[in-house]
Formats: sequence, structure tokens, C-alpha cells
Amino acid sequence: MTDLPRSSLSRSGLMEAVTSLAKRRGIAFQSSEIYGGLRSSWDYGPLGTELKRNVREQWWRSTVQLRDDVVGLEAAVIMSPKVWEASGHLEVFTDPLVECLNCHQRFRADHLPEPPTCPNCGQTAFTQPRNFHLMFKTNMGPIEDAENTVYLRPETAQGMFVDFATIQQVSRKKIPFGIAQIGRAFRNEITPGNFIYRLREFEQMEMEFFVEPGTDEDWHEFWIRERMGWWTDLGIREENLRIREHDPDELSHYSKRTVDIEYRFPFTDWGELEGIANRTDFDLKAHQEASGEDLTYFDQENERRYHPFVIEPAAGVDRAVLAFLLDAYREEQAPTAKGGTEKRTYLALDRRLAPTKVAVLPLSRNERLAPEARRVFDLVKGEWMCDYDDAGSIGRRYRRQDEVGTPFCVTVDFDSLEDAQVTVRERDSMTQDRLAIDGLVAYLSERL
Repeated sequence: MTDLPRSSLSRSGLMEAVTSLAKRRGIAFQSSEIYGGLRSSWDYGPLGTELKRNVREQWWRSTVQLRDDVVGLEAAVIMSPKVWEASGHLEVFTDPLVECLNCHQRFRADHLPEPPTCPNCGQTAFTQPRNFHLMFKTNMGPIEDAENTVYLRPETAQGMFVDFATIQQVSRKKIPFGIAQIGRAFRNEITPGNFIYRLREFEQMEMEFFVEPGTDEDWHEFWIRERMGWWTDLGIREENLRIREHDPDELSHYSKRTVDIEYRFPFTDWGELEGIANRTDFDLKAHQEASGEDLTYFDQENERRYHPFVIEPAAGVDRAVLAFLLDAYREEQAPTAKGGTEKRTYLALDRRLAPTKVAVLPLSRNERLAPEARRVFDLVKGEWMCDYDDAGSIGRRYRRQDEVGTPFCVTVDFDSLEDAQVTVRERDSMTQDRLAIDGLVAYLSERL
């Protein structure tokens, strides 16, 4: 993607503009809004659904489709409670909770500034921190008692560990190989917020890459490079990304080393976009001990068994969507048909991510143009997600498509009825090409 000018908005103004655009254009909006909404719960509309689907598809393509050493899994959301006991989640999956003694709002202690100050009322007196468990608890079956307690998974990773032996056998993969999964996870966050950044119900893209002990550090470095390259390849600017090492005192109980790929979100200096952890052999050993099942890998060439070490890249779909929207948001002065200028807002999304790839725009609603415009629409809709828009002036329709990142607009005018040609306008440069309708699909295929 070409390096395009950024908006001159302040960081807080950028977040407000993107949030407003997302709500106004139906990318994402508050869930249950007619009942006053539910905090940190968001629904994705038609455009947001496509954007999320494209993010998932690009992750799956790079992680699974283009590799011969990674396979997929779709594990159940509700698993045996013994899974979470063995993994350590029932014991250690907590956050430190404090309550302001003045306004009685509750916060994560590790999210407060130094010295601790209440973001709500500005006072500095808090209760002592206490651990707050993050897992959602429910009951399976008609009787609500401790024996029927189950949990909504707080991560997708454990399904890949408990299914490791089965997946390895049926896929006949040799170490090193990975298991990838995209799915819902649930965490009872103390302080959700910042639009779709921190949610209680969210979607993860996780991969567990199983390697021979002793090769884990090299593979960790490999996946750090791979994952950083994925973000920049899809248009995130390098200056808005950084790699941060976890300090020893913040490492998870299973981690030998963890790094975060962080993005320069407007509401914080840096915020986690993806974590890449060296989980060692903790999980497989823990589940083997708890279940009594053999979760070792048999190395036929060397005739030995061992528990593989695991490298885990784990990214959130929702945070990815937010980062791509923020990084793509542009405002500029564009020329008008009358020779003046006006503000143009557009999303310079990578074409692989754009919710709608092509918009077909008849010059007007004239009854002579509609059949030809519909014929053009039918040509392209089988190839890409497309939109047909005949409401308002052609300039206003261009702006509507720019605002949601549509890469190409195809205009059908009265000359099209005579010469069987259409005008194709490109989003970022606003340049236009006139070409034959019969060559339209080939033209767009080269560029999409």
C-alpha cells in the first residue's frame, strides 16, 4: 500500500472519529441498544461482519493455508472443568481488584496510575487489592450445584493441548507442527472499555506450535518475526508497532518468555495487539498428569519420547479490527466538481481487508441505466463482496464508499449504453480509468 497522509486529528480525536464512523456506518455498535445497551458488549453490522471475516481469513491463510506444518481445530467452548483445574486457570486466573473509598467504583489495581488515583473522582484512597476471578461460571444440566458447574473458556489454547495427541495422530504431522484455532473466548473483565479494545466476549486467533525442546528459543524468534510481518503486510505502519518483552515478574505461570506486539492506540501509549509466548512443556505435562493420558510425542527417527515445547502466537480479532480502522483512517481536502475543495474521509484499508471490494454506481436512477448497471453488478458480485448504490449524487456516493474503504467504484453512465464501457475509480488516488465492460472482471482481478 502506498504511504498516504494521515489525518491531522489529535490522538483522542482520532479515536472519537473512528468510533463515530463505526457506529454511524454500522461497523460496530452497542449490543442490546434498545434496552440501554450492555457495557462492553458490541454487535458488528454488515460492514463490520465482513471486515472481521477478512481479518480472520488473512490470519488463517498465512497461518494454515500457506504452511504445510499447521492444521486447524474447532474445539468446544464449554469443556470439562478438569481442563481448567489442570491448566491452572481455576487457581491463578485472577486480576487485582480495588475499590475507591470515595465513589466506590472498582478498578484493576495494575491499571491505575502511579500514585494510584481514581479515574472517576480523582481521590487517592482505595481498599486493599483482592483477587477477582475472571472466568464466567455457569451450570450444565437442570440442577444448579457444584457438581454441574462449568466455565466459558477464557482462551482457545487449552482445546489444542487436550486434543494434541488426537490431532497429531490423525494429521500424521511430525514435530515441529502447529494447531490453529479461531473462536470465542470470555473473560469477566473488571474494567472493560475503549470501544472494542477490551471486551468480556471476544474472538481469538491462536496457534500452538509444538517443537523439540532445545529448539524453542529459535522458533520463538521465528514466530515473532512472522507475526510482526503479518501486521505490516496488511498495512499497519511500522512506527505504530513495537515489540515489548514481559518482565520476569509479569510472566504467566507457564511462560519461559513472552513478548507482546503492541500498537500505539490513541487511548494509551501502547496497548497489546498480540502475545507470543514460549509456554515450554507446561500444558502437556499438566494435562497428562491430571488425565492420566499419554501426551508425549514419539520421535521415530531417534526412538525417544518427549513432551514438546510450545510457541503460542495469540491475537484478538476485535483488537485487530480496531487497529486496522485506526491506522487506515484519513481526512484530506479533495477537489469538488465546481472547482472548490471539501473534506474527504476515507479508510485506506488494505484491499484484502476492505469489507466491500467494488461498488457499482449508475450515474442516476434513470430507467435506461438501471438494467445495464444491474448487468455490471451481476458480473462482479460473484467474484467479490459488492455494493449497488443509486441514491444521491455521484460525488456523494463516492464519499460514502470512501468512508468505508471500498477500493473501487464502477460508474455506469449514458455513454455506457453506446460504447459498452464503464469508469472505474480507485479509492486512494481517486484516478479513473475507462474500460470495456467485458474486461472489467480481469481489470479488477489484477488489482484485488
